[in-house]
Amino acid sequence: MPASVSPDIFNFLRLLSENNNREWFTENKHLYTTAQHHMTVFLEDLIKEMAGFDGDLAKIDAKKSLFRIYRDTRFSKDKTPYKTNFGASLGMGKGSRKGGYYLHLEPGKSFIAGGIYMPEPAVLKELRKEISLYGEEFLSVIHQKDFKKYFPQLDQDDKLKNVPQGFEKEDPMADYLKLKSFIAVYPLQDKQLTDRNAVKTLTSVFSLMKPLNDFLNAPLSV
Repeated sequence: MPASVSPDIFNFLRLLSENNNREWFTENKHLYTTAQHHMTVFLEDLIKEMAGFDGDLAKIDAKKSLFRIYRDTRFSKDKTPYKTNFGASLGMGKGSRKGGYYLHLEPGKSFIAGGIYMPEPAVLKELRKEISLYGEEFLSVIHQKDFKKYFPQLDQDDKLKNVPQGFEKEDPMADYLKLKSFIAVYPLQDKQLTDRNAVKTLTSVFSLMKPLNDFLNAPLSV
């Protein structure tokens, strides 16, 4: 059976984007539950396939890996109540203490990612130490031919202007020590996700991220 993203998922997200209010959502909640079900089924297939290169993923519950669609609007100027995407954490989330993977489905803006996103300060310091001490090993991971093909550079969001305190300004790895997250991101076209081979395509790209996760996890597993 083809393992792809159901068009119902994208159709629902497009409608939600145009009608992001509680009244519409309540009247059309069946569209959400249908899309959520299709998303869970896709994730089950994806997790099973990815467990072939990372056995830890076999423990993940597909339904629990999905983020809530309800937005926390308490501290946001944007008061629309719902996210217009489906996000799934396959071992990766904000403040995580372990490298993992992430899937983001949004019409025209889908992507997959791997690594550690916005770790807490103590974890971030340990990761920076590891990169400073074992720079050549780190570079061999992110400069590997296939990795570089899909991820020309690590995500640069919120990058510091200066080398963080506690590290030499002349450190050969200074540019990477300025990062606050260590994640590789690959954008996806909608047609890649609705293609019958989507699970295999995503798994192939996700597998390239595992050496990065292995490097990042080394100092955190002690």
